[in-house]
Amino acid sequence: MNNENLHDKRQVYDKSQLIESEVRENPIEQFRNWFLEAEENPHVSEANAMAISTVEDDGCPRVRMVLLKSYNWEGFVFYTNYDSRKGKSLEKNHKACLHFFWPSLERQIIIKANVERIAENLSDGYFHSRPKGSQLGAVVSPQSQEIPNREFLESKLKSLETEFENKEIPRPENWGGYIAKPYEIEFWQGRPNRLHDRILYSLTKDFEWKISRLAP
Repeated sequence: MNNENLHDKRQVYDKSQLIESEVRENPIEQFRNWFLEAEENPHVSEANAMAISTVEDDGCPRVRMVLLKSYNWEGFVFYTNYDSRKGKSLEKNHKACLHFFWPSLERQIIIKANVERIAENLSDGYFHSRPKGSQLGAVVSPQSQEIPNREFLESKLKSLETEFENKEIPRPENWGGYIAKPYEIEFWQGRPNRLHDRILYSLTKDFEWKISRLAP
């Protein structure tokens, strides 16, 4: 196996900059600015796609992609099956790391956060706003558990489609939302010569945000 060609794969990052005098005082405002730019960029297909890392029982982090569904001054909201691997990890260790990467903007955001479930009525509201197929999918899938084959899911889905035809689908008790409340957010902007801009917001004991620059 020859990977020598990877040594020569390089890209010059020169699309923007990130300077202390230009950033917002609150990282959520800075996130909003960058997120809106990502949403408006035609080369970004899913601006709200983010990686989420949790730590499993063997001490190894596990990363997967999920979709950010909302954000506010408190934090970042996503939904999942509470019995999934990430759900079980979050019940034991209420911390996670979120990561947004927008290559076309040469930007990434890394968020360390404390994670907790959102209120049940909020999970209910979001669940019933989803397309019916997505609602049924949440009921059908025993997420992260071993299943015999694809037909197992298809058969179960077909049965539930019949059962809930013209009926409201109740939200499964083991499915709902989490909010990741940040205590550290890093904004990374690619720059020439690998001298990238890294601006770090750290939450202090007084619940103020300290802004600092990290070396690339």
